[in-house]
Amino acid sequence: MKVFESARIRNVALLGHSGSGKTTLTETMLFEAGAITRRGSVGQQNTVSDYHEVEHERGNSVFETLLHVDWRDYKINIIDTPGYDDFVGEVIAALRVVGTGIMVLSSPDGVQVGTEIIWKYTEKFKTPMIIVVNKVDHEKSNFDRTVEQAKNRFGRAVTVVQYPLNEGKDFNLIVDVLKMTAYKFPPEGGKPEKLPIPDSEKEKAGRLHNELIEAIAENDEGLMELYFEKGSLDEDEMRTGLKKAMIRHQLFPLFCLSAERNMGSGRLMGFIDNVAPAPIDLDPWQTRSGDALSCDPNGPVVVFVYKTLSEPHVGEMSYFRVLSGTLHSGQDLHNADTGSVERFAHLYTINGKKREEVSSLQAGDIGATVKLKNTHANNSLHEKGRDLSVPPIEYPSPKIRTAVHPVNNKDDEKLAQALHKLHEEDPTLIIEHSQELRQTIIHGQGELHLTVAKWSLEHRFGVQAEFIKPRISYRETIQRMAKSQYRHKKQTGGAGQYGEVYMVIEPYSEGMPPTPDVNVRHTDEIELDWGGKLIYQNCIVGGVIDSRFMPAILKGVMDKMHNGPLTGCFVRDIRVSIYDGSMHSVDSNEAAFKTAALMAFRDAFRQADPKILEPIFEIEVVVPDDYIGDVMSDLPVRRAIIQGIETDGHYQRVKAHIPQAEMDGYSTALRSMTQGRATFSGQYSHYGPVPHDVQEELIKANAAGEDE
Repeated sequence: MKVFESARIRNVALLGHSGSGKTTLTETMLFEAGAITRRGSVGQQNTVSDYHEVEHERGNSVFETLLHVDWRDYKINIIDTPGYDDFVGEVIAALRVVGTGIMVLSSPDGVQVGTEIIWKYTEKFKTPMIIVVNKVDHEKSNFDRTVEQAKNRFGRAVTVVQYPLNEGKDFNLIVDVLKMTAYKFPPEGGKPEKLPIPDSEKEKAGRLHNELIEAIAENDEGLMELYFEKGSLDEDEMRTGLKKAMIRHQLFPLFCLSAERNMGSGRLMGFIDNVAPAPIDLDPWQTRSGDALSCDPNGPVVVFVYKTLSEPHVGEMSYFRVLSGTLHSGQDLHNADTGSVERFAHLYTINGKKREEVSSLQAGDIGATVKLKNTHANNSLHEKGRDLSVPPIEYPSPKIRTAVHPVNNKDDEKLAQALHKLHEEDPTLIIEHSQELRQTIIHGQGELHLTVAKWSLEHRFGVQAEFIKPRISYRETIQRMAKSQYRHKKQTGGAGQYGEVYMVIEPYSEGMPPTPDVNVRHTDEIELDWGGKLIYQNCIVGGVIDSRFMPAILKGVMDKMHNGPLTGCFVRDIRVSIYDGSMHSVDSNEAAFKTAALMAFRDAFRQADPKILEPIFEIEVVVPDDYIGDVMSDLPVRRAIIQGIETDGHYQRVKAHIPQAEMDGYSTALRSMTQGRATFSGQYSHYGPVPHDVQEELIKANAAGEDE
């Protein structure tokens, strides 16, 4: 396969809600360019893009898929992305490495929730965008409504370049207001006949043509002067202006087509190579040190790995973009993140599961290689001595979690290895081995995300796993002062044990007054690993307890704080004052004082109005106006406290504090009550007291567990 120059490379990502026709459009583009001789379909499970077994089972894209076509001596790299928010990591990774996004809308369905969610990321990356209204041949197609929705949701920068005639089952003609030409398609689709615009459409086409010219001129001072001077712009001037406006995220040209019937895809591909920006047209990438990294084929070689995937019979495939220089097969590069040296023994261009070896890839191109030993997604690699790397992709925080354990306990290690591999392939899938909860927790983006992870464990890695409700990281504390005393005395045939401890415990808070009626000799302020503090005060006078036993007393207190008196959870925010005690000249030792302190702390804790605390999360729910009432009614049922509401266009942003215990299942419930149009994000905020009835249930459950 030939090597393409940077100027003749285009990188695009197909984006949109699930079912909008991205995979079908991909198939049609490959067919139109001659990369395949027969188009497959999602229903027949024979498309080039959706080739994974799980995608065949589910009937929709789960992974992003890299493809490419040679179109009129241009190489168009295409990344087909999933449409569900659960797989947003695949979308973000694609947006990081492409130069243009193609947002596919379904004409019968309009702007759907997946589209709106993905659009937010395109705005974050300032990705140049093309909008494609697909399925204009559908009997329920409504092109005008879809365009109006797009303008309402994405702004007036959405500018019509094409519109359909004979919309619906009889669709066969597109009016192009950039070229001021009509394209008539044969019944079987394919290459159209170019015709003059029908007389009945000349007024509408002329109006849209002028709107397009004005939109282009408004965003370029030079073109604005030309427009005023000539009263119009020619096609080349419009293309130049469109490219500049797209790069600046100021115009989103809108096309129409039927991907299933192959009507309009060729014109779209022509626009991609003629107008969409090449990698060298875009702003340079920024290195971690803040320097600009130009897309220069003659510069130092820098590669960014945006995805890894373990393929059957192949091993680990690493997908990358060449940011700078020209990468040759057999070249060694240094991994800036791991410090290892990796040999790119083979370079491939990819079409789904098919790969074709090439000798080199220039700056701006996207390709793959195999068997990089210590390289993962988000790693930068560079030539020896150049020390060039780019910031990693930032993924959204998880929204949902589950605990996992193997059905067969002998598979513990196998499960751990499989989970590690899944995280390497999908960084939005976070694996936590919680010592506190004694569970392995999987954090993901949604129910479907976790369902696919479970499928992968069982089918790809051969581990039968059970997903169960995860435990909650509760904490224990106290609400008032209490005193206690405990004497540990044990006499056996040999040396005995003796230690007596008097202590005061108080709820700790910053700036609290000194403990009354004690003389503090020494204070240790201990930041607890699980949050909060322990203030340990030595108030012993007169030598009633030797100073060498004070560390043992602290250890006894800490042991009980590791295993709280109410539920066995960690204890936090306590001030302990050791103010009296006694010892024996022969039988006192560290073990005795440790036990005495543990028991004294336990007894005092139970008298000090103990309280169980639960983790509280701060969440933000982004919900369309139509569903705000349902969301606001549901949150208090989950013990959430509304913090505020802000208006954001057609959406309301609801901020609330909600107990983590009430968040299990919230992702699914929110999707159900808003027809999938609301999203939420959340992060840990603080610990707060649980209601009395919940506390009683937790104490009973802990007692039952201890009995068992």
